[in-house]
Amino acid sequence: MAVFTLGALAALTAALLWACASFLFAQSGRWLRPLHLNLFKGIIGLFLLGLTLLCMPNPPTSPSPQAMLWLGLSGLIGISLGDTAYLATLNDLGPRRTLLLTILAPPITALLGWITLGESLSPPAWAGILITSGGVAWVISERTPAERQAGPPHWRGVLWGLLAALAQSSAVLLSRAVFLTTSINALQSAVIRLAAGVVGLLLWIGLTHQSWPDITPFRAYPRLLVMTVGATFLGTYLAMWLQQVALTYAAAGVVQTLLATSPVFILPLAAWNGERLSLRAVAGAGVALTGIWLLFWPT
Repeated sequence: MAVFTLGALAALTAALLWACASFLFAQSGRWLRPLHLNLFKGIIGLFLLGLTLLCMPNPPTSPSPQAMLWLGLSGLIGISLGDTAYLATLNDLGPRRTLLLTILAPPITALLGWITLGESLSPPAWAGILITSGGVAWVISERTPAERQAGPPHWRGVLWGLLAALAQSSAVLLSRAVFLTTSINALQSAVIRLAAGVVGLLLWIGLTHQSWPDITPFRAYPRLLVMTVGATFLGTYLAMWLQQVALTYAAAGVVQTLLATSPVFILPLAAWNGERLSLRAVAGAGVALTGIWLLFWPT
């Protein structure tokens, strides 16, 4: 139980950090295309993670070819495809609708984890996943006046959001499979995943003949570099490391559910920023917290 608690707390901390990073990524997205922003944050995050790995007192053991393959696929699917789809959804639908679509990832992950990895969850854990997902969905399905004026969501954004949710689930399951069969550490796995993700993004840009990113926006808007580096430090460097720690100790469905609680953490940040919270948002957060409590229920 203590090991599970460590993994669950790591996932919750990663969700909190991603909530903080989302504010900064949303600002950076005003000047950078989703694919370019994803590549920039990947390169910066890979530098930070690689530097941390080199500074560790005990050098890591070489991972097996099978672990490299599965983690590489996890990075390609989760970072190259999933993160780009997520950022594209943000541009088309906005943060609230995007998060509403990606809340599909936890139940998908739990179901696929049971089918592919044999991770059987207790009835309280299943109830916790459904209640937490429902609470988060209740929070983010509330439409603001600006969203009511925007009309129905664009189908392109909906498709991007569904793709992002499926990619997140697949990437988490691949990483979890590696931790179940090898002794690789979380930091090393994060480096491999992010390196594969960066390579995938470079291939994507090259094969589709898209424009290569340049640093012109950073020169025109000096604050953009600070926001991008800050968001990457929180949402890629720390959060990805903690995500891998969580997958070392807890089932994939539980980890994905706790990672999806970022909207709950966004609420106090929004209140601190001067935004008035509705009763529905507070009640939805309470429902999500009840689900989280069930996830920690002893088995």
